[in-house]
Amino acid sequence: MNRATQLGNRTSTVLGRRLGSELLRLRDASGKTQQQAAQTISATNSKIVKMERGWVPMRDPDIRTLCEFYGADDARLVGRLMELAGLDRERRKAKGWWNQYPELRSLVEYVALEDIATGIRTWQGAFVPGLLQTPDYARALAVGNAEWREPEEIERFVEAKVARQARLADDQPLALWAIIGEGALRQLVGGREVMRTQLARLAEASAEPNVTVQVVPFLAGSHPGMTSAFSVVSFAEPGALDVVYMDTTSSTLWLESETDATRHNVTFGRIARSGLAPRDSIALIERIRKEL
Repeated sequence: MNRATQLGNRTSTVLGRRLGSELLRLRDASGKTQQQAAQTISATNSKIVKMERGWVPMRDPDIRTLCEFYGADDARLVGRLMELAGLDRERRKAKGWWNQYPELRSLVEYVALEDIATGIRTWQGAFVPGLLQTPDYARALAVGNAEWREPEEIERFVEAKVARQARLADDQPLALWAIIGEGALRQLVGGREVMRTQLARLAEASAEPNVTVQVVPFLAGSHPGMTSAFSVVSFAEPGALDVVYMDTTSSTLWLESETDATRHNVTFGRIARSGLAPRDSIALIERIRKEL
């Protein structure tokens, strides 16, 4: 689903849909009807529909009242829902730097969420994750993708990709855990010198306290990550209201349910266990770099 889902004059965002699905889950578990929920917050049925589908921003008092009505008395859960609502409100009105880069295309919604996320766990078997790419590597990927018509578009795309990396070094740095397949490290994207620099960048980034880099070596054999690549985006402690992002050839896919988030977090953990320890991963990266 690219960017936000437009529904007439209503806009459903990834965070709004995630929040709405949580409220719907709580209402279903409590056995309450939409009409009862609407009466509780002195609203119409249509407002509850809009809230549960993520069509409208939500007020903290409404969330608190509904949670109490649904019997959800876990203070941490209520707090996370209100935090998510606050992030969604900010996201809807934000005019972030990414909006000046139409070249980002389907990545715009992801970059916007990346900007307010607390952590990202990403598995990539075919290429180095964007937050760790050098400009030359990103440029070579864009050229190889063959979707761009003008060199200027490519340069703007690379510029935007590099701008994303500021999140790794700001006042509240993003926690990044990147697992990369060995094949991505050996694929000569841009040639030997570009790859040597890219591999050095991975080793350098791994030294930062908020960055973890792991490699799944060829010797690991079959593992759970072989069928697809994905990223789990967190807005609080890992596992709390996560959303899953997957990029395919034809579209961008967001998986927003608690079940999907849990399944992908479990899969990520299994991939991590198939990979080398961070220290051994960097040793392999350095060995491949020397071979080039």
